[in-house]
Amino acid sequence: MDIKTASALRRLRLVSAPEAVSFILLLICSVLKRTTDFNGVPVMGSVHGILFVLYVLFWADAWNRTKWPAKTAALYFVLSVLPTGGFFAERKLKREAEDAVIASRARREGVVNA
Repeated sequence: MDIKTASALRRLRLVSAPEAVSFILLLICSVLKRTTDFNGVPVMGSVHGILFVLYVLFWADAWNRTKWPAKTAALYFVLSVLPTGGFFAERKLKREAEDAVIASRARREGVVNA
């Protein structure tokens, strides 16, 4: 894995958890707006919107660089629209990055021919 691909995956991983948190907070603000006088939806909506756009941009960049199969790319996109999906995406991306580092070290040390 080259440095640009690793960076693309890292950016996607770093934005996935905050995007998930902002989605959950937006849902909470929506409930509070309808049940109390508190209206945090305009602020949280903007924050979540920015984070979601960043997630989609980073997702597209990662898909382009990693050459994921359509099924894997679709999974990461679907995880972005689920309230807690960003946490699962972050965990899966972290595992993928760790596996790539292990494979890279193994190739460098001549353990495998991958």
